[in-house]
Order: sequence, then C-alpha cells, then structure tokens
Amino acid sequence: MTNEELLKEIIELKKEVQELKGIKKTIPKIPTFAFSKITENELKSMVDIRENFKDETIFDEWLENDIIVSEETENFLMELLKKNAKFIFSYNEDDLKIYFLAPIFNKVDFFSYEDEVRAFYENVLTYETDKFIFKGRVDFMFAKGLKRSENPYFFIQEFKKGEEFANPRPQLLAEMISAVELNKTTTIRGAFIIGKDWYFVILEKLGIDKYQYFLSEAFNSTKIEELKGIYRNLKFVKNEIIQMVRQEKEKFSNI
Repeated sequence: MTNEELLKEIIELKKEVQELKGIKKTIPKIPTFAFSKITENELKSMVDIRENFKDETIFDEWLENDIIVSEETENFLMELLKKNAKFIFSYNEDDLKIYFLAPIFNKVDFFSYEDEVRAFYENVLTYETDKFIFKGRVDFMFAKGLKRSENPYFFIQEFKKGEEFANPRPQLLAEMISAVELNKTTTIRGAFIIGKDWYFVILEKLGIDKYQYFLSEAFNSTKIEELKGIYRNLKFVKNEIIQMVRQEKEKFSNI
C-alpha cells in the first residue's frame, strides 16, 4: 500500500468514527429514577397511574381477615409498645427499624425454607423499558429465593419518621409497578410507613404502562388494637403468598 492509499484510508476511517460519534450523540438517554428519590410527578410523567377512590370493598378480604392474634403475640406487641411508643417520633431510620419494626417482621416470620421465600432488606431491584428505568435498593421485600431474590411479591416502604423526609408513596408504587412487570402479573400488595402510621396499598395493572392503586386508611402503630391489625394484615399477606408459591410449585410438578 502506497503512502497516498494509506492516508486516504486513514481519512475514511476518521470520517466513519465521526459519523458514529454523531449517531451516538443523537440517541436519547433513557431517564433513570431511583426508588428512594422518585417523586409523584416523575412517576406520573412515565406511566399512567391513578388512585381509585370508588371501590370500597377492595380491602375487605385483606384488612378484615379472620386471623387470630394469640395471647402470647398480644403480650409481645404490648411489651414492644411499652418500650418504643414514646420514641417512634424521635427514632432515626435505623433505630425505628431495629427497635420496633424488625421485631414485628420477625414475629410474623417472613422466612420459609420449605417454600424458598424470605424477606430481603436493602435489596437491589431494576426494571427497564425503552422509555425509563426504575432501580435502587428496596427497604423490605418478601420474595421467592433464599440466597438471592427472584420474584418479588410484597413490599414495605419506607421507614421514615415523617413525610417531610421524602414521600414514600410514589417510591412504593414504583417498586410495585416494577414487580408486576417483572413477574408478568396484574396485581400486587404493599405498605408504606410514615412515623407511627401504616398505609396498605393494592396496585393493579390496567394496560400498557397504565395502573390504578387503592390506599387504605392509616393504622396507628402506637395503639395496641391497630398494631394487632397491622400484625394480622402482614400475617395474611405472608400466608397468601406462601399458598400461591405452593400452588405454583404443585402445578409445575404435575407437568
């Protein structure tokens, strides 16, 4: 190859590189939203999601369940309140988790070796589309898997002292949307916590990037009767999910 031919080839290669750079610049960057920071406006800019105020029976099966709280469990919850009720507003996030929330979760017992499900804390979850990406660490997730999470079934978000620290509702909804899409299902349950108050949530998929959600009234965790209700509601979800996992396992074993 002569020097002139070599120079010509170099010039052509430079042109190709410049063209590729130009193409790369024109490709729009997909917006990424962290669960811990996403706002209600940001969530609504990516998907069509609305609260349903009309269906007053949607929570009946869940929040009016017939689970019995034993005397031992009631005494446990009363002792938990005796130690922590006065400090819930002053606890930082880690204090709230360790002193008050973790004992409740452990009492519900979100762990089953037999069914290969357990609770995951600060677990990474990612949902990607051609329009947006939801990702981040999830406070609490009950999911299939023991060493690593597979299918997420239930979320609790966010261990905040108050809403001024960041609104946990859109954060929870983004997680629930991600789970519905990753699991290829149409409905999922969740809950979020603001200080002493617990809110339970049901999300339903209506179509492509279209969802509705239902929000319960607040449960005051510093009142023993309402704390017992929270415990029953968590127990109901755990039992329901384990039953679903067993049915799926039985279905595949018969194929």
